[in-house]
Amino acid sequence: MKSYLSIREAAEKWGVSQRRINQYCSEGRIPGAQRFGKSWAIPEDAEKPVDPRQSRRQAQSAPAEAAAGGLLDHTNLQGQVGLPGHASLPDHANLLDHTNLMPLLNTAFAPGHCREAVEAMPAGTRRDIATAEYYYFSGRPEEAAKEAEPYLTTPDMGARLSACLIYAYANLAIGEIPKSRFALGEMNASLAAAGEQAPPFRAAAAFIAFTGAVLLHLPLPEEMPDAQSFLPLLPPGLRAFAMYVQAHYLYLKEEYAHSAGMVEATLAMGAAPYPIPAIYLHLVAVMDYMSLKQPDRAQEHLLAAWEIARPDDLIEGFGEHHGLLGAMLEAVIKPQWPKDFKRIIDITYRFSSGWRRVHNPITGHDVADDLTTTEFAMAMLAARSWSNQEIAEHLHISANTVKSHISEAMRKLNVETRKELKQYMLQ
Repeated sequence: MKSYLSIREAAEKWGVSQRRINQYCSEGRIPGAQRFGKSWAIPEDAEKPVDPRQSRRQAQSAPAEAAAGGLLDHTNLQGQVGLPGHASLPDHANLLDHTNLMPLLNTAFAPGHCREAVEAMPAGTRRDIATAEYYYFSGRPEEAAKEAEPYLTTPDMGARLSACLIYAYANLAIGEIPKSRFALGEMNASLAAAGEQAPPFRAAAAFIAFTGAVLLHLPLPEEMPDAQSFLPLLPPGLRAFAMYVQAHYLYLKEEYAHSAGMVEATLAMGAAPYPIPAIYLHLVAVMDYMSLKQPDRAQEHLLAAWEIARPDDLIEGFGEHHGLLGAMLEAVIKPQWPKDFKRIIDITYRFSSGWRRVHNPITGHDVADDLTTTEFAMAMLAARSWSNQEIAEHLHISANTVKSHISEAMRKLNVETRKELKQYMLQ
């Protein structure tokens, strides 16, 4: 009879964290691992997944998620750039062209002219990737995934890394979780392979992997370099977005003042002309200031983000961040723009459902999945030590209404104290 190890036992045997074991299992990197409820059983004779930088030959079997998603056959990628288990990288792998690396993020345009900026690009790879970005950031994940998919296997690493990032996030909202997990695995694999490549390649791979992990609140890849080592190598628009990711990372570490200061400095030093990074920078500032109980400053940043986003319908980020914005959407956007608010909430439900299906198994953290967006928003504030009266004043409702919503949230989660409630909120 085959013997199995628990996650804890495998972690002790291989000298890694239990989170890392969860991640290995979820990415299909441990053959024979079986899912039981919220945990995993690991075959006793399984070997620790190999770091692709140490042995490319041992990494040639495709991840289980590739088969499940039916996306990509690694046998057809021999000789292409940047992924482990392939033939030697061609010389041009060291000469990454940033032109096709998330080009819309790196494009300055006036609000209301996003589509024009995309259409002004020459026909070809750059415009295609920018189009996929536009679809994604305007809340059209099916179209974004369709546009990105052909570039998952391209030898152009800027385009490939971009396609993986867009495809991973778009498929969360579509509910195609195996495809999303596979794309995330490819991003991490590219980062591992980048250790042997020139600095521009390493910077691009680090940027994509950093973005993929932090925004899903996942552990950083083992190969992740310090942000300071790759930020200076990125072009200005991507650097601005990377600063947002870094600020988001600080937020997750509860360093709210540090995160807010980073956002303010980045916006003041040239990020503002790049609309999509600017939107996301303003949103993380909202998160910070609500956690610091400074709703007036949070509202300033929310309205700044909205002013940039609304003319081009770039509303995806508002839906993605809903649970972290401290009910600011309910307080500010809903009363003045009710139709837009409804669309944002639709994005929230779709994205958060897929987000939890990737995040919870890897981290072992059971973020609540059965609360309404109103209950979730109020519970987040309660978990950040806001009183019922403070929440009521913020939302212009009665304290009894707040108490009713939070009590219902706690009932659904079967918890009795706000300290217990916090473990089910986004972290």
